[in-house]
Amino acid sequence: MQAAGVHVVVPELHRGSLRADTAAVQAALDALDEPPVVLGHSYGGSVVTGLQRAAHLVYVAAFVLDAGESAAGTGGATPRLRSAIESAPDDSTFIRRDLAADVFYADCPEDRAAWAVDLLRVQGPGCGRGVPERQSWKHTPSTYVVCARDRAIEPELQRVLARRCTSVREWPTGHSPFVVRPDLVVDLMLELLRDCASPNRSDGRHSAAHRP
Repeated sequence: MQAAGVHVVVPELHRGSLRADTAAVQAALDALDEPPVVLGHSYGGSVVTGLQRAAHLVYVAAFVLDAGESAAGTGGATPRLRSAIESAPDDSTFIRRDLAADVFYADCPEDRAAWAVDLLRVQGPGCGRGVPERQSWKHTPSTYVVCARDRAIEPELQRVLARRCTSVREWPTGHSPFVVRPDLVVDLMLELLRDCASPNRSDGRHSAAHRP
């Protein structure tokens, strides 16, 4: 996307709670000149749900939460994912490294899967159980991408959550299309950026991209 001239911002998540993660991403949005297209993957959907000032929200195998909902409370974790999650004494959770590739990156080349596994982090108890303070998808255009071969979040739950969004795509990928098919993600984001920048839009806004 940067090669296409798009300004991309990728704030780091897993700061201990959903509130902290949302604040970090909101600060990144507020530093931009124009409202951006924002993409949230998996738990990142909880984060983008609570944002303000986005031009378009993109959910990739992600949680589109309503008032009072949390990612943990929606269910939808596959048996593979449940068996791969382990808890630490402080109630934080992590994915077993010997099982992570099978759950998240089964359709990815082995070297790319190993690279992605090395990026995984411990998740604080306040992340998956956190409830967004607002539901931005109710007033911001949004696109949901269902990952039909997902081994982490049940595709059927994704299809239910997708009904809350303005539009829906379905890709024949596992949980992490940005690793196995980054072209799909890039093409979608560029399409949405063009739509946001179209002079036919009533607000005439231009957008930058960001992927938490």
